[in-house]
Amino acid sequence: MERRPRLRLGTTRKGLVRTMRIAVSAKGADLDCPVDERFGRARGFILVDPETWAFECVPNAQNLEAPQGAGIQAARTVAERGAEVLITGHVGPKAFRTLSAAGIEVVSGATGTVREAVKAYLSGRLEAADAADVEGHW
Repeated sequence: MERRPRLRLGTTRKGLVRTMRIAVSAKGADLDCPVDERFGRARGFILVDPETWAFECVPNAQNLEAPQGAGIQAARTVAERGAEVLITGHVGPKAFRTLSAAGIEVVSGATGTVREAVKAYLSGRLEAADAADVEGHW
């Protein structure tokens, strides 16, 4: 059974249908690049509209070598871009709290390509995490 995007239905104040945006930590800049297992220090994020498969790449260069706070800043970046779901390999406790506070569903344990991870989420093979799955500074 295919999972339906939870924000697909409804309208904005201007009467436009609102679709879900899924952010995926990525090692490259397209749907066929590998999922980056590290959220805070991922090379970038691919934001995908699962209805049309349109996507945008958001670089995360400012956090690649950050001594601390990379997860929190990456979470802010994803939230500012309007993501409702984050798919990643692993996420630490501070990033998890920041994402949760922003109302973003966190899905960890993803592997393969960005496209494969989004398909796995939509089909229900990847589920939301209840907590961080690694220690900070992982």
